[in-house]
Amino acid sequence: MKFGLTRWTPVRTARWDPFDEMRQMQQQLNSMFKDMTLGDRWTEADTLAPLVDIQDKGDKLIVTADLPGVDKQDVNIDIQDNLISISAKSGTETESEEEGYTRRERTYKMFSRALTLPEAVTSEGAKAKLENGVLTVELPKLQIEERKKILIE
Repeated sequence: MKFGLTRWTPVRTARWDPFDEMRQMQQQLNSMFKDMTLGDRWTEADTLAPLVDIQDKGDKLIVTADLPGVDKQDVNIDIQDNLISISAKSGTETESEEEGYTRRERTYKMFSRALTLPEAVTSEGAKAKLENGVLTVELPKLQIEERKKILIE
């Protein structure tokens, strides 16, 4: 446990403040928990945010996301205007029997990420593929008619 420097005040002029002691204790507790690295906990049921790349290829956007250990039937992709939402779940169960003991282990992972795309896209003509834990989604850009300026005479 780390302790930092504390403020010194002369004993003659110092007044005891119980709230100051509580603040110092809270700071020490916050520091202790901030410094802990908990690693993987078996009770943890967090949703992971996959790493995502977005490339602009002229008439389409290509979104690439890392989804290790996920099957394609467990992936859900939603598109609305310029928002893409990718979610996936994965789970494995193993069972082994040794010397009369049965051991079962289950691991579950959830991935979820919602991104605002730089331009509006359409789901018509969109393609998605999942290879080696990498999801690649090609999204055609929505063709918005350019505004025409009218000159005043």
